[in-house]
Amino acid sequence: MSESVPTRSNLAPGGGVPPTEHNHPDSAPSAPAVVLVKSWKAPIAFGIFALVSIILFVVFGRDGDSTFRLSTDVDLIQLPAVVLPTRPTGVVVAVLLVLLAVYSAWLVASSRKVRLWVMAVFAVIFLIGFLTWASAGQTIPIPGLLIGTVSLSVPLIFGALGGVISERVGVVNVAIEGQLLAGAFVSAVVASVTGNPYVGLVGAVIAGTLVSFVLAAFSIKYLVDQVIVGVVLNVLVTGLTSFLYSQVLTADPTLLNSPPRFQAVPIPLLSEIPIIGPTLFRQTLIVYLMYIAVAVVFFALFKTKWGLRVRAVGEHPQAADTVGIKVNLTRFWNVSLAGAIAGLGGAYFTLGSVGSFQKEMTAGAGYIALAAVIFGRWDPIRATLAALLFGFATNMQYVLGVIGSPVPSEFLLMLPYVVTIFAVAGLVGRVRGPAAAGKPYVSA
Repeated sequence: MSESVPTRSNLAPGGGVPPTEHNHPDSAPSAPAVVLVKSWKAPIAFGIFALVSIILFVVFGRDGDSTFRLSTDVDLIQLPAVVLPTRPTGVVVAVLLVLLAVYSAWLVASSRKVRLWVMAVFAVIFLIGFLTWASAGQTIPIPGLLIGTVSLSVPLIFGALGGVISERVGVVNVAIEGQLLAGAFVSAVVASVTGNPYVGLVGAVIAGTLVSFVLAAFSIKYLVDQVIVGVVLNVLVTGLTSFLYSQVLTADPTLLNSPPRFQAVPIPLLSEIPIIGPTLFRQTLIVYLMYIAVAVVFFALFKTKWGLRVRAVGEHPQAADTVGIKVNLTRFWNVSLAGAIAGLGGAYFTLGSVGSFQKEMTAGAGYIALAAVIFGRWDPIRATLAALLFGFATNMQYVLGVIGSPVPSEFLLMLPYVVTIFAVAGLVGRVRGPAAAGKPYVSA
């Protein structure tokens, strides 16, 4: 190891070596060394899943072949189906998962961090093994699985974007469920009466905004607890839409609950890309609006003055007020914007998916969107990926049920919620949201 050579810049006045902790009794102690805390969370989780894979894929392995179809019948480029022998594939997957679990344990023991790519590779390998085991002797349509994932994720992504904006500005938005449901109801009625889905889309935006107005008014102006207001709004909108559905919509469903739906609009060339094309580029207008919304919210939140003001108000409202930002006004209008975005997600239920309004049709999507906000660490891109994960878990439940998987139906029904709990509690763990979220601000 080389020694440091004293130079004029590091000599003490008079030419000597400057005093240090070792040669001067009155010198200040050096800064304490940073202690790296080892987290065994990832290795333990990997070990549990590796053990499950051994039990499921090896001990209770299934015979036969599992087929993965990669193209739809209308694809211009037809990819051959992938056929995997079920039991050998399960053994290989189990071995790989054990090796990754050991590797992650070695990383932690060596005071190194388990990188995100290790978790992603582990998750993909386990998923391949599980689908292979569950589809023994059957065929899984991969494009259908992915298309369904995107479709089920659209309301979650819109809701998560609204949640990110609202919480970034300092207001906890538990009312996403109510905003989605209000958007679904109003879009169905308006589009049915006018015969125009575009007008219904505008109605959904207005409905989501109105629900947010109530949330903003009570939580910002009257300083009511934001979580309580959100829960009350969810109950209020659920009860109101259920009553109107039973008493009004069912009386004349042809006039009030038969909205025209947006048709899929394939994008030339892009829609012909194998797997990706049918999944992303043969969608309806609302899905394309979702792509734009994710990009715009991410860019605006982190690259514009508006985003800087929003984040400042959510992190340190006193400092923002000091530099002239009107904290409560900023919160009010951005919570309203969040509701408008969530309202678009509600419109997807009636104008892009189901085609009519049904009682409580959001089925807790707003709460899963809120979980995606936390799982995504209040970042639009990460929250979108989290919403896609929950959508994938939900659609996998349907696909496995159709092919006659041996997985119990009760487990399939709870699969999306198990993934939600595991993702938020197991993968995210302890995270810090915007510092002022949930805290009302009263100007001095």
